[in-house]
Amino acid sequence: MSESTRGFSHRESIRVAERPEVVYDVVSDVTRTGEWSPICTACWWDDPRQAGQVGAWFTGHNEQPGRTWETRSRVVAADRGREFAWVVGDGFVRWGFLMAPLGEDTELTETWEFLPRGLEMFHEKYGERAETEIATRTEQAHAGIPRTLDAIKRIVEG
Repeated sequence: MSESTRGFSHRESIRVAERPEVVYDVVSDVTRTGEWSPICTACWWDDPRQAGQVGAWFTGHNEQPGRTWETRSRVVAADRGREFAWVVGDGFVRWGFLMAPLGEDTELTETWEFLPRGLEMFHEKYGERAETEIATRTEQAHAGIPRTLDAIKRIVEG
């Protein structure tokens, strides 16, 4: 069974009534992530002088009932009006936003992929519980993407 058929990558889209560059300017400002993410409550650039650039690192503060943690991520795509993406940790998960023009509007697509190194790390960290932990994170990503997209749409169009 391939990773994509097991659900290790996922993408959903929404139409946003604004130009791609405007949408990009919102989603690429990681300091605003807490406004739309169901799990990540705050982010900050590790070096504000590199904010938004490929190679820049940022830290995210995440919260769920009974659990709080931080992750470091590195920007891997920063193409204004087209794509903003980052990889969590040492190649564990890739998240991103794609923007495509739809007349005067934008098709905003959020992407998520559990990378092979992330799957390895979960097996090393959780042992026999790895598959359950991976399934939980996968379900959270799949459920969170439409919530995130709806929130970004409200923010941009608001």
